[in-house]
Amino acid sequence: MPARVKGVPWVAVAQAGMVISRHWRALSASDRARLAQLARKSGGRTGSLSRRERLELRKLVGRLDLKGMGRELLPLTRRRRGRRRCSRACK
Repeated sequence: MPARVKGVPWVAVAQAGMVISRHWRALSASDRARLAQLARKSGGRTGSLSRRERLELRKLVGRLDLKGMGRELLPLTRRRRGRRRCSRACK
């Protein structure tokens, strides 16, 4: 049985997953495959890619519409604002 995590807003996590999935599926299958290939090859360090591959990666990430994705995800983070505040002991 999986461990239960208290305080995780599971509805917001599910909604975020749906937003990300929708933007990912908006890419063509070949673009998704190439983006995944470049991400694996870079290992999170774009400096390990050639200049041409970095430009291609930038172009593919641009097609994901990260600004639009951010606009859709922002309201999910605002719901939690103000619920938990750190007491003076935290500071």
